[in-house]
Amino acid sequence: MFSSLSGVLLLAAAASAKIYYAGVAESGGEFGVYSATATPGTGLPGTFGVDYEFINPDTIDTWVDQNHINTFRVAFLLERMCPPATGLGSTFNETHFSLYQDAINYITVTKGAYAILDPHNYMRYGDPSQQPATGPIIGDTTDPSAATTDDFKSFWQELAGRFANNTNVIFGIMNEPHDMPTSLVLADDQAAIDGIRASGARNLILAPGNGYTGGHSWNQSSQGDEPSADYLYKISDPLNNTAIDIHEYLDVDFSGSHQACTQPFPSNMAFVTSWLQEHNLKAMVTEFGGDNNTQCAQYLTDAINYMADNDVYIGWTAWAAGPFWGTNAPCCSDGAQLGSYEPGSTAAGGAPGLYDTVWVPTIQPLVPEGLQQSGLSSVSGGMTAAQARRLGRGVRRGGARH
Repeated sequence: MFSSLSGVLLLAAAASAKIYYAGVAESGGEFGVYSATATPGTGLPGTFGVDYEFINPDTIDTWVDQNHINTFRVAFLLERMCPPATGLGSTFNETHFSLYQDAINYITVTKGAYAILDPHNYMRYGDPSQQPATGPIIGDTTDPSAATTDDFKSFWQELAGRFANNTNVIFGIMNEPHDMPTSLVLADDQAAIDGIRASGARNLILAPGNGYTGGHSWNQSSQGDEPSADYLYKISDPLNNTAIDIHEYLDVDFSGSHQACTQPFPSNMAFVTSWLQEHNLKAMVTEFGGDNNTQCAQYLTDAINYMADNDVYIGWTAWAAGPFWGTNAPCCSDGAQLGSYEPGSTAAGGAPGLYDTVWVPTIQPLVPEGLQQSGLSSVSGGMTAAQARRLGRGVRRGGARH
């Protein structure tokens, strides 16, 4: 399908040896809870396949077999995994967990790709009826209805323990914390790391900052609090296998909701890049995106090339695909129905969707060939396809490595 792009792909691979993970966000598990009146409990728990869904296995096949990506960020809601009746912690809705586990196993076991677990809750729990604004902040000791930081640790210890033997899982601590003390973001991140490591899981962890974890504002006060740069370097992981989770959109207010791309990725990411270098940290950009116009094509190209050229970045996932978007656009559309990155999706009226108008011509040529194909998810990567092929040839020649 993409044979005409093979030369470009080879050039991209040579320039992006440090990008181990590249793919797309699978959005849909967080659907079905919006309430115009902000009524708590709306859509909970919801009906799987009607109100929400995690992935479409057929399009995962397309992504892996034809597009040759290796990473999927799969969203879910904390309130479905841990019903409010029992609270955030180690007690799960086992039916919901089983459905989520099936999706993760399809990606990681059946297809051999990597999956980022994504609690899509903005560091809040209890009322997702008007995300990202509603719900008590996790760890807010001034709010008696809020889940505690220890509750969050218990949740992550339980979830990580259930995936501890799956080397292809990546633990994304939380989607886009905001409007809270940055010191509390750090405390919640650290609690999650402590819980994950207490479970015995050795997998890669992604830790977000404040201010919707925006890279452009890493050294700025976010919602009146101190910058993420002043806190996130204090994260401690006994296995040194935690990277920073960054989101960076290209539109005027960095929200990913406007068609025009006006914010240059390289200059806006310059500070956080130097900060990562200073503190010997790595990062993944797990949300970015653009519209189907010439200007955005150049901005997207610049963004992906920038990550490839700076070895503090180990991967990226574009926003977004998913089975329930239909003709709606998840990114950068000013409400226009342009379709999504989901293969086969269409825009309103049956026109090609963003998969055909943005992913195929702009992002696909920049997907590196040398992505990690096996081994524990890690800040330092694992075995690439080329290495696996060489190892295979060595074994066939003499029954042992050469």
